Amino acid sequence: MNRILVSEPLADEGLSLLRGGADVLTGFGLARAELLSAICDCQGLIVRSGTRVDRELIEAAPSLQVIGRAGAGVDNIDLDAASERGIIVLNAAGGNTVSAAELAVALLLALSRHLAAANASLRAGEWNRSAFIGAELRGKTAGIVGLGLVGAAVARRLQAMEMRTIAFDPFVSEERARSVGVELFEFRDLLAQTDVVTLHSSAAPDAAPLLGASELAAMKPGALLVNTARGRLVDESALAEALDSGRLGGAALDVFAQEPAHDNPLVKHPRVLATPHLGASTQEAQERVAVDIATETLKVLRGQPSQAAVNAPLIDPESLEAVGPYLSVAEMCGRLATQLASGQWRDIVIQYRGEIANHDVTPLKASVVAGLLAPISDEHVNLVNINNVIAHRGWRVLERKMPDAEPYTSTITVELRTSAGATSLMGTLEHGRAAVVEINGFHVHISGPRLRAGHAPDHLHLLVLRNEDRPGRIGEVGMALGRLNVNIAAMDVGFSPENPSEMSLMALIISRTLTAEEVGSIGAIDGVEDVSQAQM
Repeated sequence: MNRILVSEPLADEGLSLLRGGADVLTGFGLARAELLSAICDCQGLIVRSGTRVDRELIEAAPSLQVIGRAGAGVDNIDLDAASERGIIVLNAAGGNTVSAAELAVALLLALSRHLAAANASLRAGEWNRSAFIGAELRGKTAGIVGLGLVGAAVARRLQAMEMRTIAFDPFVSEERARSVGVELFEFRDLLAQTDVVTLHSSAAPDAAPLLGASELAAMKPGALLVNTARGRLVDESALAEALDSGRLGGAALDVFAQEPAHDNPLVKHPRVLATPHLGASTQEAQERVAVDIATETLKVLRGQPSQAAVNAPLIDPESLEAVGPYLSVAEMCGRLATQLASGQWRDIVIQYRGEIANHDVTPLKASVVAGLLAPISDEHVNLVNINNVIAHRGWRVLERKMPDAEPYTSTITVELRTSAGATSLMGTLEHGRAAVVEINGFHVHISGPRLRAGHAPDHLHLLVLRNEDRPGRIGEVGMALGRLNVNIAAMDVGFSPENPSEMSLMALIISRTLTAEEVGSIGAIDGVEDVSQAQM
């Protein structure tokens, strides 16, 4: 069973999910040396923002396949080091969307009405209503920097408060902006005309602050700033000067360049409303994030694709839904091709037919390559490192798409060309189960292992041979296996309509793997040749 290290507290709902599909090791508050030791035999790692997942930690875990960030930001994870190793990095970007958006709006309301200062004054025994004259938000213009999930959620809430919403985000289309009722502007133009600027974009570790002295000076006099995204987005010294001078009316900050922000002078600035990184700090968000990251982590460890991967090519949901069920088919065909083939490898041809040919088949290609490697290597293959794996091994992978897959909805054919000839397998999906329907051009039907939730697939022992198409051959093979005390669980005899001959192909599911000597005894039967076996 896969082992997952959870290095920081995670909601019970997420931990329960993980324990249902993996061996879970909780290591909250481990010292660095303890963390390096604990991770060494883990396939999964789940962190929040407090664990530094750098190259050293990644290299200490030779079996690591997936890193899950229980939250949106992955600033604390070395994505380059993970990608080089083919490790999928996940985040739970949507789990705290509502909580983060509501906090941004709450901070804006509190800032515009001086609620924190008024509360402190009242607690001090004062009743000074005139000192806390605020401003309405209705009719004002809000500039949203970053129109991702949180930015869009903030826009919708501010629109409900009758604010005009404009945005800056060079990575979204105008259609996307229009869909949430927002008009896109250049950054400087947005700063000049907005009464409120609210930040919801990411920040690269080495990038200069998005709002420096020049940008703060370009903001509308008296404007308010809300930052619930990343502390590094703002030059904090320049912000303090803008507040001191009265250029800005105030700032609400939930994030800081260095956290905890115990010694940050902005925390005690009279024009600042500060909170200790509370964006995801609701019961609902914690539960959603924990469940989301647990679900996606287990999917990756089961060899399934994840839309939460931040260092893998994005597969659109429609394609993922269409090709996802065929991942097991692709992997099985690749794995069997390696075991049934002989000779020096040359080319790999993958053919996608039917419905799946209309979609992005990149995940299927990765599954085929993973299957090809499975019997000969423990190298982990996924969407992140597939091209590096292929290039490193000098393979030439050819892909073809065909619209017709009659009589099936979709099929995948893997052909492994070697110095000894070609070995090909066609697979499809039947009632949610992978099945082999053609071997080397011979029509057969052998169902693959049955997949059970929470369990590794049962291995099936496949015996494949060619035999002369004359009476008695099937009986001879059955008797020979009986003498070896080997049961036959399933069998199919195939023919090749495209290449009619006097030969047929026999595919049998047997009770155990045969020894080399036993394989030789089957091959010595009159009229039998090309005996090989594989694990399905």
